[in-house]
Amino acid sequence: MRELAVAAHVHGESGLDGPELPPASAVPVGQHAVDFMAEHVTPETVLVPVGPLTNVALALRRGIRPARIVLMGGAIAEGNMTPAAEFNIWADPDAAQQVFHAGVPVTMVGLDVTHKALLTPAWSERFRDAGRLGVFVAELVEFFKRYHARTYGWDGAPIHDALALAQVFRPDLVRTEYRNVEVEVDSELTRGRTVVDLWRRTGREPNAHVGVAVDADAFFELLLERVSRLG
Repeated sequence: MRELAVAAHVHGESGLDGPELPPASAVPVGQHAVDFMAEHVTPETVLVPVGPLTNVALALRRGIRPARIVLMGGAIAEGNMTPAAEFNIWADPDAAQQVFHAGVPVTMVGLDVTHKALLTPAWSERFRDAGRLGVFVAELVEFFKRYHARTYGWDGAPIHDALALAQVFRPDLVRTEYRNVEVEVDSELTRGRTVVDLWRRTGREPNAHVGVAVDADAFFELLLERVSRLG
């Protein structure tokens, strides 16, 4: 299967101002994201959105049908944009609700698992020994972990989006449960909440495979191996 990762400019979990990036070495694709997906997404494509789901919902409404969607977003029991909601879902809850109910197989890699896979100082040193790209990853995490130390008291930081992509190649990294997921779109307090019927209390039909546990060491071994190849 082909995998198409859709990147986000902001994930909502840095909370810090950082140094300016160097000038871009390429120019943005000129066409609308949905038109791009119309050209490149086939029934064999695994779509991996790692930002708000606006364009994915628009693509589905245009009849673009990937084989499955593995999204980074949501959570069973926590939030990072509000007490109830994760940023990517909070940013466009209507789109998220449409994606979960589009009839395409969905896997949700949410904060419940990404927050259990922290790149700790020990892992950071291994990445630094893996070459130029490994150093880059370690330094990014060093920057982001200041937010996580202040907010959660962690000595490390998750790499949210990479875990969603890794799950496509190695499904065994994330244990999932097939459950019903609904997205709150109206509430002032819980807008953007992914309401996961983990204990089957509603009787609603399951519509997503929801991440509930992660093999963090295996994930970082895989990421380190891939980074080493590029570095």
